Amino acid sequence: MFFKSIFDRGASFFGLILLFPVLIVVGVLIRIKMPGGPVIFKQKRVGQHGQLFTMYKFRSMTVNHSGSSVSVKGESRITPFGAVLRRYKLDELPELWNVLVGDMSFVGPRPDVPGYADKLKGDNRRMLLLKPGITGPASLKYRNEEELLTEQDDPQQYNDEVLFPDKVRINIEYLDNWSFWNDIKIIICTILGKNL
Repeated sequence: MFFKSIFDRGASFFGLILLFPVLIVVGVLIRIKMPGGPVIFKQKRVGQHGQLFTMYKFRSMTVNHSGSSVSVKGESRITPFGAVLRRYKLDELPELWNVLVGDMSFVGPRPDVPGYADKLKGDNRRMLLLKPGITGPASLKYRNEEELLTEQDDPQQYNDEVLFPDKVRINIEYLDNWSFWNDIKIIICTILGKNL
């Protein structure tokens, strides 16, 4: 996957340069529409080989909320402007920096908060061989995850017992069948809002 790493570093570098005006505009709008908190949300996530790293996103929630690690569409901690950022995935643009410095890849499993990696057993622990990604096959399948969770009586339980195991299965399959051209296909599908 050496070529994957080279592509990630180069594409993220040029992506940050090309999208710099967008990053500035979004940052200013967050200051105006969501005052009293930081523009950038920072959180420890589990990376390759189980190592923790700091992931960066645009803040889309209220400050000092006490919600769970599972986000449900329409919940009060997500601000109106934050909902727009999340709908169009603009909140994830700062993750290009994580890709540039090597903590993440463009394509891979979404990085989980600490605790979920501990649930990986046996062959499933091979998922930790992958760098977490901005997008991936599981992200495409569950692009409407927040809406799906709103339909559940217990979103946290549904995430832990249904979504998480299926995402692990999909990511192991991605690892076993990786190709650079498949990564390109996943990135294009993500941009176009289509499924694989």
